[in-house]
Amino acid sequence: MASSRVLKDSRKGLLKARERLRTSPDEAYRSSTDDDEELDELDRLHNDGASFGKYGVMRRHRRVESRAPFGTYQANKYPGPHRASWLGRVGGCLKPRTTCMIISLILLSGLFLLLGGGGLWVYKTAPEDGKSPSWYPSPRGGILRSWEDSYRKAEVMVRKMSLVEKVNITTGTGWSQNLCVGNTGPASSVGFPALCLQDGPLGIRFTDHSTAFPAGITTGATWNRDLMYKRGHAHGLEAKLKGVNVLLGPAMGPLGRMPAGGRNWEGFGSDPVLQAVAAAQTIKGIQDAGVIATAKHWIVNEQEHFRQSFEWGLPNAMSSNVDDRTLHELYVWPFAESVRAGVASVMCSYQMVNNSYACGNSKILNGILKDELGFQGFVQSDWLAQRGGVASALAGLDMTMPGDGLRWIDGNSLWGSHFTKATLNGSIPVERLDDMVTRTVAAWYQLGQDTWAAPPPEGDGGPNFSSWTNDETGLLHPGSDDKTTAVVNKFLDVQGEGADFHGRLAQQIAAEGTVLVKNQDDLLPLSPQGWSKAVEADKAKKYRVGIFGEDAGPGRGPNSCADRGCNQGTLASGWGSGAVEFPYLVTPLKALESKFDFNSVDMKHFLSNDPPFKKSPAILGDQDLCIVFINSIGGEGFIAAEGIRGDRNDLYPQKNGDKLVRSVAKGCGKGSGETIVVVHAVGPVVLERWIDVPSVKAVILANLPGEESGNALVDMLFGDIDASGRLPYTVGKSLEDYGPGGQILYYPNAVVPQQNFTEGLYIDYRHFDKHDITPRYEFGFGLSYTTFEFSNISITTTKPKSPLPSPRPAELNPPSYDNTLPDPSTALFPPGFRKLKNYIYPYISTIKDVKAGPYPYPPGYHLPQPPSPAGGGQGGNPSLFETHALVNITLTNTGKRTGKQVIQLYVSFPDGVVEESTRDKIDFPVKVLRAFDKVELRPGESKQVSLALTRKDLSYWSVVRQNWVIPVQGEFTVRVGSSSRDLPLEVRF
Repeated sequence: MASSRVLKDSRKGLLKARERLRTSPDEAYRSSTDDDEELDELDRLHNDGASFGKYGVMRRHRRVESRAPFGTYQANKYPGPHRASWLGRVGGCLKPRTTCMIISLILLSGLFLLLGGGGLWVYKTAPEDGKSPSWYPSPRGGILRSWEDSYRKAEVMVRKMSLVEKVNITTGTGWSQNLCVGNTGPASSVGFPALCLQDGPLGIRFTDHSTAFPAGITTGATWNRDLMYKRGHAHGLEAKLKGVNVLLGPAMGPLGRMPAGGRNWEGFGSDPVLQAVAAAQTIKGIQDAGVIATAKHWIVNEQEHFRQSFEWGLPNAMSSNVDDRTLHELYVWPFAESVRAGVASVMCSYQMVNNSYACGNSKILNGILKDELGFQGFVQSDWLAQRGGVASALAGLDMTMPGDGLRWIDGNSLWGSHFTKATLNGSIPVERLDDMVTRTVAAWYQLGQDTWAAPPPEGDGGPNFSSWTNDETGLLHPGSDDKTTAVVNKFLDVQGEGADFHGRLAQQIAAEGTVLVKNQDDLLPLSPQGWSKAVEADKAKKYRVGIFGEDAGPGRGPNSCADRGCNQGTLASGWGSGAVEFPYLVTPLKALESKFDFNSVDMKHFLSNDPPFKKSPAILGDQDLCIVFINSIGGEGFIAAEGIRGDRNDLYPQKNGDKLVRSVAKGCGKGSGETIVVVHAVGPVVLERWIDVPSVKAVILANLPGEESGNALVDMLFGDIDASGRLPYTVGKSLEDYGPGGQILYYPNAVVPQQNFTEGLYIDYRHFDKHDITPRYEFGFGLSYTTFEFSNISITTTKPKSPLPSPRPAELNPPSYDNTLPDPSTALFPPGFRKLKNYIYPYISTIKDVKAGPYPYPPGYHLPQPPSPAGGGQGGNPSLFETHALVNITLTNTGKRTGKQVIQLYVSFPDGVVEESTRDKIDFPVKVLRAFDKVELRPGESKQVSLALTRKDLSYWSVVRQNWVIPVQGEFTVRVGSSSRDLPLEVRF
């Protein structure tokens, strides 16, 4: 493999760069650049989100249920890079200078009055009732046969638990109180251990000697089911060897509604089917290794701005307002497939959904996730995303993470001892608590974790790393006042060895996830000897290659910024909690130096985005080939760097990347040279400022390739493998091309910012199709080094069309327990118990704290909802996944070399479909992706490929029937080809 070309002995040196990164637990959520003073706090019950303290420490606050009505949204087409720090800049003017102070106060007062609708009082007022309907009670787990054995075992264990042990399992012990980013308490009397929950979606955060895999967006660009599974399995194996019970990934939310969204790179692409397949394969891989996977972030968490309250001084997070059909057909779809794959945990998101916080929204947790989708595992909150105590439990939350309530390391959980009191005073039904615990224990059994070694002192299991120090010996409870130390880092290398070295897999994924979008005059693949098409006279000279751009080199090292929160050196990951420490990073420059034959090639590099072209024109003029590296980064909203706070400000290359490309393309070889552009990015990049320059012969969108970046690029660049990556998103010609729904809400439009999903189903290529907008490169597009022919399409129907799925099947009886309340004295702290500062316990201090009284249950709580007819199995009604049609095509490699092609199948629904009871017309996108496969063929080889269409693939979500409905009148059109706009085969049925 090409990874052997670059020695791996640099790993140890790169790991040393981590030593200065985590000097305290708070460092894990520290902005790399934000020095703003902490915003004034308001009513603590209304606070949450990311406010940055005077030391740059991110502070997240407690959430309450929102009651805000729908707001209006108007896109800001030209957001400037100044927006991420405007408040700090105005605040910086507040110095003892009378004029400046007066002007600043007027501006700030006017803004607050505008946002407050006439008065600052609104900042201490809870929003009005939300628009999300209620759904109670929370469905109990244990109703499906695929989980029957695990629930039977869990029932036996939970019966023996005390009240405080049950509460201990539902509540995290607090930020940095134990070794992982999330830790639950144990139920020691029955042998249930404390659980370790650890980020993230592309590796294991805060660990050593583990793999930095290619990002989700790169994995999606492979369109390769096998690689998706293998990545998940390797990831799961590493987590298991590190002692992680629950891996906080994969991410399928955000879906990618907005191309500048900061965390789109953690997911797999901007289509629900592509996301769903990749997520399901990843989950199967992780859980086949015995680790609980987490599907996140549930749901419609599509931007970073205002995802948490108190950003920009606002006391509430934004609300994502989405209609029922759009929710089901776009955003729920990947989660449904994740549940169908058996995912054992789901993480609810920070923001509101239809003006009710996601972690306290009974409709989406109880009604959709647990009833309709039949989710049998446990729901955990994102870190401090919980906004209420009793209310969130009733709404379907099963575990609060990391346990803290209002702010980091405050020791005052919304659950913990408060949950014990709420159970004893009758506010929380015992049945609900028992279901919360049973779901978690059943997930533990389902993944076979009862066979793992017990943590100390009973055994030598548990996490063998610390998230809070890189030293071998460290504090056991660094967030507390306890000074007990032990060996916390065992530096176990979990990357595999020899043929099983995970770097090889990472390289293959990154190579297949690299998308060739332009290859004029067949410039690629390159030859290691340089000259490949030159005349004999030219071959007598050395081939001169110039490498340009900071993105080609190492910069200050891959781990120089905490959580990868800066843009320096080659870009191989986005930033935030989804990022990991690189054990090593092979740069493009290093790999190119290893690949070119310097007997015939003279290569020079200029690792700057502003080389001295005017001072030294020979830098460009003396080249035959110029390779330019540019990039565009973004990430999670708790980090602000270089004018970007999570979401990107625009879709242009950053750090003057466009200017660099234009300069190189103009001057390379004094105008006669050829230029290749390589783009590393977290998502789509607008290329219009130079894409049509004649000397730009080839363009490569390399996404975020992970640790084997350079080797993967060289594999594709020199033709060691075929160019087989395909775009998992649309590359438009401008940000405005994506429509109003594709725009980040950069400025608040209300006290509770309202992001209205009025575009409905029309995101990414669906929007481009509807409005007949020509993209630069369409969804699914990518070039190959060979050619393929599609032919001989046919379709076989296996079931007749019928409107509705089969009736919801019978289910098992869930576990049942004795609901008698225990004596409150059994919940007291044990005599002589030593309490650690800020550590979260389930115990109460006195029985006087247990005060009975009526609890104000939410509206609709005493009106049980009927089970959804769309439910009855994992992912939904089992008949939704029955095959209704088989589409067969023949694929032939008509070129001269072995290559891989992605066969993409799109469905167009019949015309004139109406809702039967209302006669309302049902609108459909021009076409939707419904199936795909990746096939490798030798030159001249043909293969018949069969793609299945299920009932769900042919259905739309009826908001009237609350079910999936197949239109039985009219014809479906099935199109097959190589991208969303290259579909040569068509058949109707």
